[in-house]
Amino acid sequence: MIYLDYQATTPLAPEAREAMLRWLEGPGAGAGFANPSSAHKAGRAAAAAVEVARDQVAALLPKGGRVFFTSGATEALNWALLCGAKAKPGGVAGLSIEHAGSLICLERLGAAILPVDGEGLALAPDAALIPENGIVATMLVNNEVGTIQPVADFAAAAHAKNSLLLCDAVQGYGRVAIPDGPDLIALSAHKIHGPKGIGALWVRDGVDLEPLMLGGAQEQGMRSGTVSPALCAGFGTAAALAAERFDTDAAHVERLWSLAMDMLPQWTINGAATPRYHGNLNVRREGVNGLRLMSDARNVAFSLGSACGSGSGKVSHVLRAMGVSEADARASIRLGWGRYTSEAELRDGLNAIREAARLQGVH
Repeated sequence: MIYLDYQATTPLAPEAREAMLRWLEGPGAGAGFANPSSAHKAGRAAAAAVEVARDQVAALLPKGGRVFFTSGATEALNWALLCGAKAKPGGVAGLSIEHAGSLICLERLGAAILPVDGEGLALAPDAALIPENGIVATMLVNNEVGTIQPVADFAAAAHAKNSLLLCDAVQGYGRVAIPDGPDLIALSAHKIHGPKGIGALWVRDGVDLEPLMLGGAQEQGMRSGTVSPALCAGFGTAAALAAERFDTDAAHVERLWSLAMDMLPQWTINGAATPRYHGNLNVRREGVNGLRLMSDARNVAFSLGSACGSGSGKVSHVLRAMGVSEADARASIRLGWGRYTSEAELRDGLNAIREAARLQGVH
């Protein structure tokens, strides 16, 4: 299997796996399984591992905030929007291309939906649509087309009206610089070679949210429930690796982007080529049936869009928000690569996709 679906999830880094194993060991191996809320030595060691991971995750974020571990980015986004709307009741707004973890919350809250252009880039903030004393959601890197949004501009527009700015940084964290300005930032470990089942919400100092869950007062009293040192350690190690390898990973991604551009000259890119994270290539070809392409190129793992929307039968809401026709949206595929993708793998995967398209009569 050639894996080209890095937006859906990334391979677990070996270093992250090793960091996790220590905190899964049973009796006789250091009691790494201990509850980090326990007062005994093993519990204190587990708690210390959680705090080391918290610092590692925070190192890639703006200064002056707190990291709260969650079960993933969807939980973090729900917490930020649903509780943020209570803290700032003046209204809600968000981009039309937000991930479902934000978009469905925005719809439930009756938010103003902010448009994007045909290149998948947010239009300049319209003061009339920015709420007063409310909350605005603006993702950093779009998960379907990879475009990088002007988060700092929206943060300035929100702050001018005493509103908060929530940034879904899931696809950008560890890959592109996170600008100053957001008040809330949602993250996910498994998009940066960490484990599934853990994410985080970063909250700027001075921003007050209600606790997400009540009970034992874990996570600084904001999210009760026993914390997993293993998941935290995996997330922290993945974040530290992302920081250490930032330039190396970026250069590798650019080489793969150039290779893909050379091999797919007759395909049309969905979304702007820049500003864009070049580990995400969403392309279309007239005459191609994307769903059939996935079946015919079955040894290549790629997607038609967000993994969260797969199986729904609906075309990408991101492509439709950009003005892409339904026919063109159904002829579109999303390819993603990163740290562990070799040039040979990408070349073989693209050749398989081109051959599958040829079998559909597209040359």
